[in-house]
Amino acid sequence: MKIEKIQILRGPNVWSIRRTKLIQMRLDLEETEQTPTNEIDGFLERIKNLLPSLQSHRCSEGVDGGFFMRIEMGTWMGHVIEHIALEIQTLAGMDTGFGRTRETKTPGIYNVVFTYIEEKAGVYAAEEAVNIAKHLMSGEYYDLENCIQTLKVLRERERLGPSTGSIVESAVARNIPWIRLGTNSLVQLGYGVNQQRFQATITGLTSSIAVDIACNKELTKKMLEDSAIPVPSGDIVVDEEDLTSAINKIGYPIVLKPLDGNHGKGASINVNDWENALVGLDHAQKYSKKVIVEKYITGYDFRILVINHKMVAAARRVPANVVGDGNNTIQFLIDQENENPKRGYGHENVLTEIGIDKDTNELLAKLNYTLNTIPQKGEIVYLKSTANLSTGGTSIDVTDMVHPENVTMAERVSRIIGLDVCGIDIMAENLTQPLKESGGAIIEVNAAPGFRMHLAPSEGLPRNVASPVVDMLYPQGKPFRIPIIAVTGTNGKTTTTRIISHIVKTNGYRVGFTTSDGIYIQNTMLTKGDTTGPISAEFVLKDPTVEFAVLETARGGILRSGLGFNRCDIGVLTNIKEDHLGLSDIHNLKDLTKVKRVVLDAVKKDGWSVLNADDEYSMRLMPDLDSKVAIFSLDENNPFIKKFAKEGKVTCVFEEGFVTIKKGDWKIRIAKVQNIPITMEGKARFMISNVLAASLATYLYGFEIEDIANALRTFIPSAQLTPGRLNVFKFKNFKVLIDFAHNAAGYEAIEDYLKNVEATKKIGIISGVGDRRDEDIRECGKIAGRMFDHIIIRNEKHLRGRTEEEISALVIEGINSSENEVTYEIIPKEIEALKHAINKAEEGTYITALSDVIANAIDLVQEYQAKELQELQEL
Repeated sequence: MKIEKIQILRGPNVWSIRRTKLIQMRLDLEETEQTPTNEIDGFLERIKNLLPSLQSHRCSEGVDGGFFMRIEMGTWMGHVIEHIALEIQTLAGMDTGFGRTRETKTPGIYNVVFTYIEEKAGVYAAEEAVNIAKHLMSGEYYDLENCIQTLKVLRERERLGPSTGSIVESAVARNIPWIRLGTNSLVQLGYGVNQQRFQATITGLTSSIAVDIACNKELTKKMLEDSAIPVPSGDIVVDEEDLTSAINKIGYPIVLKPLDGNHGKGASINVNDWENALVGLDHAQKYSKKVIVEKYITGYDFRILVINHKMVAAARRVPANVVGDGNNTIQFLIDQENENPKRGYGHENVLTEIGIDKDTNELLAKLNYTLNTIPQKGEIVYLKSTANLSTGGTSIDVTDMVHPENVTMAERVSRIIGLDVCGIDIMAENLTQPLKESGGAIIEVNAAPGFRMHLAPSEGLPRNVASPVVDMLYPQGKPFRIPIIAVTGTNGKTTTTRIISHIVKTNGYRVGFTTSDGIYIQNTMLTKGDTTGPISAEFVLKDPTVEFAVLETARGGILRSGLGFNRCDIGVLTNIKEDHLGLSDIHNLKDLTKVKRVVLDAVKKDGWSVLNADDEYSMRLMPDLDSKVAIFSLDENNPFIKKFAKEGKVTCVFEEGFVTIKKGDWKIRIAKVQNIPITMEGKARFMISNVLAASLATYLYGFEIEDIANALRTFIPSAQLTPGRLNVFKFKNFKVLIDFAHNAAGYEAIEDYLKNVEATKKIGIISGVGDRRDEDIRECGKIAGRMFDHIIIRNEKHLRGRTEEEISALVIEGINSSENEVTYEIIPKEIEALKHAINKAEEGTYITALSDVIANAIDLVQEYQAKELQELQEL
């Protein structure tokens, strides 16, 4: 077996709209294609021994052990690998469950698809599942424990932290979209102008001044003390002399901690003598030159969490510890505690495994203990000086026990410091009494407090502390999305996208749109190239200035990694024609339709799918769509249009020279096509079709008829506004048309337009596209043979696996099959071919360059235009 390709799907895709995180592995079974599992001696026993937890996989049998039953009956190795990949992720703390294995049209080649939680772990699971299958087939030993540990490491390296992850989960529960910015914990919620950002528990609303205050423990303490908040007495020291003075003033026991420290780093607590005070000073100064020395407050360590100046949770924190049994060593007790199913690696479980470090050894040394000491029965041995969960500490929820006076005090503290998300550390005997009565004090105020102790306490009720953060960022009624119109199809996508964007922009929105030419914000190109995939869509949705997104969405991006958005308001399908067939397992129009419908399946339920009633495969989708449907047609008498009229539904048609919205039998005329420049006075029917799609989509969104009409009249086709889309350049004696047409449907559209063009001679400059089927290249040649008098065959910029001679030969076969008297010649370089055509142009000649390198062709023609203009001015 060998892996041919692994793809990471990150959005709605051809396998699932809802399951957006999928690994798609293209697997060649090679010789194992002929060997089902029931023909491999001992395979069932070996996989049961290695992965007994696969017993829970019900598979198609629908019962526990169903997958093992399939193995016993005989199944193919791709199916086995799918289940192994799912199970090893689950064993590594990443619960997954969806998988599909499907043979492609190439015998022995399978697509193995399964869910993942973290991308790199998912890719590793795919690769290792194949490796495990090979070991199971051969009977060789496989180190599963090492595999699971590697997956855990990859998971912890990539995953969002528990606090960040909980906020994301809470946002998703409210259908708020999110985007991870970079590889750390910086996250964007919402899209465009309605986005909010947060990192860990620092939000875009968090005051930087407040964070600075919280990080300056001396200033924090003074501000609280000045506001009559109980804090421990103490001082700032930088050397032994300062330390002596502070101890003489406050007395033992003391706490030493770095002025700018966090998460308990550099802290020493309950220090009772000068020798340990010096050690504590040295330890703290590794993190900060200035060190806080405070009176040690006896009691328990509590954390109160305040969000948006309201207390939401409180917990008692207990440092990592073990309880002696009188028989076993501290090391044994630590190992035993780490076997607790609640503990795990990193953040995978409620509690973290207890590690042994310098802090542990120092605490034990103070007791004259080592790891080999056997503590007395019932004796609590603390292993960490702080109660952080990340070092093995535990938490007990005490939210319902906090005295109202302490609640009020905590909420005052958050306002005094100015933090929207505020963690307040308190040392006290309890929180059921006001601090002034219990003798407790506020030890610290934290920006970016961790949520884990509240989300999953080891004792007491879990508290959903993430939801108040989302509610603060998005109060009821505040929008978090921006409107999205997504455009897909074979031909006309870019022009339709541009027309829609123009209509939206002229109605006062700041528009971000993607096309096969580049990414635009308003009409400024920010990125050049084919930008019709998910990364480009995300680029627009991340832009904080964008109010409305119009996204051209091509098949390549959908197949490669899915959509760059999880939902759109309107999906437009221009048509489904033969193009790119024979690539990526897309062999016919039915396959292509499945890809294109991903956009329509992503339309929200009360949104609209806009379909071309003149296109057979587009209309086949209509009965299966969950959204509302509206259709457009160049023919008012189209049977589907008539049916919609009877049902009182919305359509858009070309009738009696007008672009017209129909609501049932009522007609609302938008504009006469002769007044819409992009239609070339109504001669370019394929452009009228694009106008119909754009008009219908924007009307359904809610734009007024008059505003749509005004926008259509001002959408002027040009090399700047619509590069490569029916760009006509006029010279004194001839004209040059440049268009991006590159498939049979595109060629036919140009042919239909040229029938309405008067010319003494029509010259075409064409090429075959290297990654298309032979019959597709021949068909383009045949159409060219019908519409031109003379053809110049040139080479495409990217041959994509073919030779120049092979492509040209197929084009010539097509030309000869047109049964038209047409001459042709071969000029390999596109620029030279265009120069040659211009130089030989006679009066009345109409040159059509069907180009894949639009910018180069346009630049050359404009140079010739400038040169001709200069010559005329000199006459």
